Amino acid sequence: MAEETMVQGTDERELALETEEAQELRAEGADSQEAAGDGADAAAALKAELEQVKGERDQLVDRVARLQAEFENSRRREVKERQDVRDYAVQNAVEPFLGVMDNFQLALKAEGSVEQLRAGVELILRQMDEALKGLNVQAVESVGAQFDPRVHEALGSIETAEYPDHQVIEEIRKGYKLRDKLLRPALVKIAVNGKQVSE
Repeated sequence: MAEETMVQGTDERELALETEEAQELRAEGADSQEAAGDGADAAAALKAELEQVKGERDQLVDRVARLQAEFENSRRREVKERQDVRDYAVQNAVEPFLGVMDNFQLALKAEGSVEQLRAGVELILRQMDEALKGLNVQAVESVGAQFDPRVHEALGSIETAEYPDHQVIEEIRKGYKLRDKLLRPALVKIAVNGKQVSE
């Protein structure tokens, strides 16, 4: 009977051990299922985040493409506007001189005396001056003015006692200014008065 009790105690211990092992295995299985569930949730979260980042990337790529297209269109528009401004400026500058050219052609075809031709050329010259004034181009004041190296270019000098020293006494070629900007200097001859220089 003692043997039976021992065998029975051993069986109970084995059964208790088996039950304990089964509980541990169940607990491990539950942990691994829980871990597997956590891993699946984490994978799903990462996948959702990846999709969101891809969507944002696609939006940014689209935005950059649109901005590049806008910039290119703006650049083309600016080039065209600049060319239009140049064309408009040239048109405004040339238009007044078309009438002058027409009158020169008529003068060349005209038959008349030298005095009539001269009178016609003088009229054309006045018309040319008016066209220049319309463009804010004015002749540089020369004859009778004091020599100014900013607007005059001296081609020679004449010894004289009649005029003050360095006064412009002859204009060889007119000079012109556009508002305050010098387009070309006037070519002039100036007086050299020895009496004033020695005083």
